[in-house]
Amino acid sequence: MDVALVVMQEYTYPDSIIITAGHVDHGKTTVVQALSGEWVARHSEEVKRAMTIKLGYTNIDLYECGGDYPIIPIGLIKDGKCPDGSEARFIRRVSILDAPGHEVLLSTMISGISFVDGAILVVDASTQVPQPQTEEHFVALTIMGIKGLVIAQNKIDLVNRDKAIENYMQIRNFIKGTWAEGSPIIPISALHKVNIDALASTINNIIKPKAIDLGKPPIMYVLRSFNVNKPGTPPSKLVGGVLGGTLLQGRIRVGDEIEVRPGLKLGDRYVPIRTKVVSIAIGNQSVEEARPGGLVGIGTLLDPALTKADALVGSVVGEPGKLYPVYGSIEAEYHPISRKGVDSTIKVGEPVMVILGAASVMGVVRSLRGGAVTIDLRRGVCAQEGSKLVVIKQVSGRWRIVGWGVLKGGKTLLD
Repeated sequence: MDVALVVMQEYTYPDSIIITAGHVDHGKTTVVQALSGEWVARHSEEVKRAMTIKLGYTNIDLYECGGDYPIIPIGLIKDGKCPDGSEARFIRRVSILDAPGHEVLLSTMISGISFVDGAILVVDASTQVPQPQTEEHFVALTIMGIKGLVIAQNKIDLVNRDKAIENYMQIRNFIKGTWAEGSPIIPISALHKVNIDALASTINNIIKPKAIDLGKPPIMYVLRSFNVNKPGTPPSKLVGGVLGGTLLQGRIRVGDEIEVRPGLKLGDRYVPIRTKVVSIAIGNQSVEEARPGGLVGIGTLLDPALTKADALVGSVVGEPGKLYPVYGSIEAEYHPISRKGVDSTIKVGEPVMVILGAASVMGVVRSLRGGAVTIDLRRGVCAQEGSKLVVIKQVSGRWRIVGWGVLKGGKTLLD
């Protein structure tokens, strides 16, 4: 039997994608490490600044064990054994997106929400609730219609019982009257791995496996792009660029011809990029095909200069000739968000940022009348009519969500 086929049959694909949300320094990356056993902030600037800058991702295997919380994450499993010494029984695999919490990186976080199945909102038990980015991330989750929410009350090791209860009540008051009212709040210490079993069990109960459709044409959002060649690699050993992201539908197999949009800008028009898939990896595992539900790396024949330093982030990948239009100007049904203390109005001629799918693009408001807005974009975006978009702008020097909309069309820029 073909070795690649064996690998594919044995590999378990993630059945859902979960994003972390919350204010900077509340411990989102440490929570992911406690669940997965991996530190996902690997970018050199992230290590230097001790903060998440890009969307990090990893897979988390969940196992069935005994005890009060029967679901244990891979981060608590040692040599195939549960903490009590019993055999661990694998039940499912989920992908985790670790989003940045700093306000200047708000667009990066929102771009990750557009396709996830649930969220872990991480709150620092030693701080007042809500912190600015906790509020912004919650607004983003609300706009995108995320329903599966688990709240991790982190750093309980830093406070006494009374302070922990006070913080807990602040969280409850924050979500009172919203779609998230009644969401479970799990007190944890990610650093010391306290109550991580309770968090994993709650994630398993609240965020269910997603239904996937393998019969539709593939659509993949690009969240990262890489040149994986080390400096000094001889030309004969160079490999093509890598696209990292997730499939919304369909499947992509090794050997498939694919198209990347918007593609290359030539003058005032865009030309899609076509290439071939030469490898697919999920985590450290090579597979023969990518499916919805997890995060994958697609090895291609692209010139690695095109993919280095996340140059193709926000692109869409699929079958040649079957992808969405590329817009240079968008028209959308628009809904401003009224928020206390935030000037959420937008005006003609004002610069804003639009997050549409996995793309974050600066633009200028060209017209605003009734419930419709037209925004001229600084670069092309590949998007489907009917998609939700988020509009953010700087308010008193900080990026804030001021509205959302539904794409209705616009000026296309595709040859």
